[in-house]
Amino acid sequence: MVRCRPAERTGKAAHVGQRSDGTETERSRLKAERRSNLLDAAAELVAARGYHGLRLEDLGAAVGISGPAVYRHFPNKEAVLVELLVGVSEYLHRGGENAATEPDPAARVRALVGFHLTFALTSPRLIEIQFRDLANLPDDARHRVRSLQRAYVETWVRALRDLDPSRSEEDARIRAHAAFGLLNSTPHSVGRVPVPVLEQTLSTMSLTALGVGGSSAAAAATHPSEARTPS
Repeated sequence: MVRCRPAERTGKAAHVGQRSDGTETERSRLKAERRSNLLDAAAELVAARGYHGLRLEDLGAAVGISGPAVYRHFPNKEAVLVELLVGVSEYLHRGGENAATEPDPAARVRALVGFHLTFALTSPRLIEIQFRDLANLPDDARHRVRSLQRAYVETWVRALRDLDPSRSEEDARIRAHAAFGLLNSTPHSVGRVPVPVLEQTLSTMSLTALGVGGSSAAAAATHPSEARTPS
């Protein structure tokens, strides 16, 4: 199963259940772990069945708990979808901002490609859900996702224009979306193509499309086995 990291996605779990000295209680640790497992299972189930095919009873069964026990973590399946899609949008936005701290423009673009490629290789189920089930989010959550997505795209646009100041904003945005199309193609390939081959190919193609060449293109991407990303 592709792993999901809810604390990294949402940033909400870090301080829950801590003692006054800052240490985490065993109970809160187990609760956070159970919630993480539920989200992992939800990503698999929603990707396979669609949002409307998700039942909380099946979600509980997937992690070995009763259906009613799921309600201790999520009030309904809409809340599960919100956690998945808003969370992953927050994760990508944070990662883009971190990559954008690279002072060298070429290194910045490589860092953005490497970050997104690692996400795409380790989280193909979330990409499927994003494409198919975004419309099923409540309005406020969908607007939050769209806002985060726009901010993430603009991080790429700025990096591309810093790389080539003569490039128009329109051209930079077209190139960024083209790179997303390449990188987000992993749901069609993960499990069918060896990961090193897929990593090399997508990295090289994306960097070439963005105007960054070099034979060491794939080195910009963190190997999925070394990454801790959502899924």
